[in-house]
Amino acid sequence: MTRRHLLATTALIIGTLGLWQLASGGWIYAKAALAKNLITEAWTETLSTGIRVKPWPWADTWPVAKLRFPTHKRDITVLAGAQGTTLAFGAGHLDGTAKPGALGNSVIAGHRDTSFTLLGDLKPGDPVSVQNDEGFWYSYRVTGSSVVDSRKNWYPPEPAANESMLTLVTCWPLDAITPGGPMRYLIFAEEREW
Repeated sequence: MTRRHLLATTALIIGTLGLWQLASGGWIYAKAALAKNLITEAWTETLSTGIRVKPWPWADTWPVAKLRFPTHKRDITVLAGAQGTTLAFGAGHLDGTAKPGALGNSVIAGHRDTSFTLLGDLKPGDPVSVQNDEGFWYSYRVTGSSVVDSRKNWYPPEPAANESMLTLVTCWPLDAITPGGPMRYLIFAEEREW
């Protein structure tokens, strides 16, 4: 094999590997876009039928609410459960906390670099709306934020009797290079009449 053939073969191999890497990266984004569309369709069907609809047959979660951040022009469909398999597809409602829009504290978690990228931009007074699985909308206002250590026993605050609040949770720091870590950033929002 001549030097010219060796260089051409090497270039072909490197080019093929590069295309394979690009295709692999593109596939991740394609799956994410498809999942988002399927989740949105499942939410729409849930609202129209009143029946819990999974976004795909083998899903272990389903849409339970929709968050709306009017100031940031962003809607986020909330899935049942806040385990890692759910959070890979979007924000998740923490089991054992109040249903979104109901009395009590509804805790919703999401990844800081995907579904909850906007949490760092929320300020006290910002509006947040929640649509429950019956289609009713509830209005909240951001009241504050906090950073907690998940290794310690911390509990979401309880609202006063006959009040509703949201606690939105993501990893801290918001700009961390390494994923995971024990610190969590919390946004608190209380229901308000507009």
